[in-house]
Amino acid sequence: MEETRRSTGSALTFSLGLAALVSVVATVALGLALPSTVEQSDFSRLIAIHPGVAWASYVAFGVTALAGALWLWPRTRRTDWDLLAGASAEVGVVFTGLTLATGSIWGRASWGVWWAWDARLTLSALMFTLLLGYCALRRVPGDPDAVARRSAITGLLAVLVVPVNHFAVEWWRTLHQGRSLLQDIPGNDVDGKFIFAMTLGFVAMTLVYAWLVVHRLRIARLEAGIDADDLDAAIEARRREAVPA
Repeated sequence: MEETRRSTGSALTFSLGLAALVSVVATVALGLALPSTVEQSDFSRLIAIHPGVAWASYVAFGVTALAGALWLWPRTRRTDWDLLAGASAEVGVVFTGLTLATGSIWGRASWGVWWAWDARLTLSALMFTLLLGYCALRRVPGDPDAVARRSAITGLLAVLVVPVNHFAVEWWRTLHQGRSLLQDIPGNDVDGKFIFAMTLGFVAMTLVYAWLVVHRLRIARLEAGIDADDLDAAIEARRREAVPA
């Protein structure tokens, strides 16, 4: 039974990884095939990658917060939720870092500078810092329940930055362009080819995020199992030492 479950899980993970690989290749190919624009030249093709990467960072924050909330709720409290929160945060660090990197490259072409302290960019940097802090907090030694509790609360507080970041371009005057999908101004939509490439990028980066989280969660479970075995062995050794010869 256990072997069948593991085999099924491996097959699903392989299928997820294959779907992620195919979608990423398709996204890159479609992005390279996009026409250059007058305003941004070849850098406009980054629309196939950058929004999807930013979206995946949002997803990472959301999953971390949701998993933390499920751990905090007594009826749904399971170690797996805490492990999932940690795995999502670590993968989120990667995607948030890529968001800043690709955004800087695009900003250099559009604004002439690598960085500007506008609302969207500053909040994205804050998101990156919050995830790094969250991951560091999980590494602080302590009782497992106490670590999980403080991490869950931190994740719930950190996710509040996501909607602020998303609506920053509407709430404040920023250099960052507004949303490309569902624009408020009729006739101001991005060309259909760019929209399709961006949408495919959303799908691709979501699949990559999911695949990375699945593998990181598997490693976290193994680490937790090894730690538990080591603890049990240590306790048993101390008990044997206490038995009079």
